[in-house]
Amino acid sequence: MMSDKAFNMEPNQEPSMEDILASIKRVINEDKGAPRSRREGDAGDAEVPDEDVLELNAPVVEAEPLMSEERAEATRQSLAALAAVRQQHPAAQNESPLEAAVKEMLRPMLKQWLDERLPQMIEDIVAREIARITGQRF
Repeated sequence: MMSDKAFNMEPNQEPSMEDILASIKRVINEDKGAPRSRREGDAGDAEVPDEDVLELNAPVVEAEPLMSEERAEATRQSLAALAAVRQQHPAAQNESPLEAAVKEMLRPMLKQWLDERLPQMIEDIVAREIARITGQRF
């Protein structure tokens, strides 16, 4: 545990969050063998070295687009079609665009699955129910 001296405070005073964070930074810097950087108000008033600061003032320039203009236009048209479908179906207003797209893609597969399996499922359920009512084994 750190002493009250480590936090530059009175003996009965709680350390501030800034004092705790500064102390943690000092310990980390000491572990790395890096020179200790201090925040304003600390003894020495040393500034943080420039190499520790990431400057984000250079503009980002893309060399070339990630997709062709034709592909981008096709994507825009697909998204516009999706938006039009969403506007036509009020129930879909609470769905995300992804949910609506997945439902539309799954609809033909679900229809095919039901066409193939539903009649047999109904037959089996009806036969079980008749067997249950009549006391016969299925």
